[in-house]
Amino acid sequence: MESILVVNNLQTSFGTDAGEVRAVDGVSFTVPKGKTIGIVGESGSGKSITSLSILRLLASNGKTKGGEVLFKGKDLLKLSEKEMREIRGNQISMIFQEPMTSLNPVYTVGQQISETIKIHKKLGNKEAMTQSVEMLKLVGIPSPEKRVKQYPHELSGGMRQRVMIAMALACDPEILIADEPTTALDVTIQAQILELIKDLQNRLGMSVIMITHDLGVVAETCDYVAVMYAGQVVEYSDVRTLFKNPKHPYTLGLLNSLPRHDVDQEKLIPIKGMVPSPHEMPVGCRFAPRCPAATELCHKKQPELLSTGADNSEQIRCWMYSEEWDGESEVTLYGEKRTVKG
Repeated sequence: MESILVVNNLQTSFGTDAGEVRAVDGVSFTVPKGKTIGIVGESGSGKSITSLSILRLLASNGKTKGGEVLFKGKDLLKLSEKEMREIRGNQISMIFQEPMTSLNPVYTVGQQISETIKIHKKLGNKEAMTQSVEMLKLVGIPSPEKRVKQYPHELSGGMRQRVMIAMALACDPEILIADEPTTALDVTIQAQILELIKDLQNRLGMSVIMITHDLGVVAETCDYVAVMYAGQVVEYSDVRTLFKNPKHPYTLGLLNSLPRHDVDQEKLIPIKGMVPSPHEMPVGCRFAPRCPAATELCHKKQPELLSTGADNSEQIRCWMYSEEWDGESEVTLYGEKRTVKG
């Protein structure tokens, strides 16, 4: 399958008063052309920083320290800022978490959408505004000729998110990065926005990187999934395999902490503990302090990302699936017995 974006060993750090903090540590994944990859994990796992690193939109104290981000074979990390501006918002676009803080309150939504069109498509004011109306129509906003003249505060949360999607799609991007696009919306509007993104993807043939903490969103929208924990990818597979047979204890913990309608479930099974602080990462496996199956090896040495599956298309960062595993061949994780290969 043809890949449009390949992230290899991405490392991003931030300078703080307490010293340098590695927020993204050796992240690798592939985005197939026309498909959706979900990046999932708890808050603080490095999902959003990964996406900002791809687009080189880090805060002033952030810096990408290593790795490569290959977009159609070209390493984005080596481009000049001028070259990057040609790609950002044009070939790769992003929808941010909270539209009210991403939209400028002193400009109409039409002015903000047309600005992107004027910069990248070199159109005049009138043509750009006409296309802005068409974009609002595309994302299902009623009376677009009226809405294009309104300010962000005059629109509902769902409307503002649709405006953000219109802005992101204004230049026909090849990749859309959606960072928690439904977090601030109620359930009904969430479903509408996800359905809209899915529909536009099918119509436009773009690839999507869906960043979320919600496994329900992943199941609904994604073809492939990268599970992140404490700045690293701990499991990668196609979405069917992940939900049918999750391998990493963290992935299994995330799934077991969800309410389910297909089994009798008296109470949810939470993952004990907290995501470690970037200032105080564990020496060995980063999930070991919270893992019910952790052994001495897990606390001493960090596991590599291993390729598994019949065609090596799945990846897992866990000692249980390596030849060095020093624990039992059968472990109990969140009330579920698992046979592991060591």
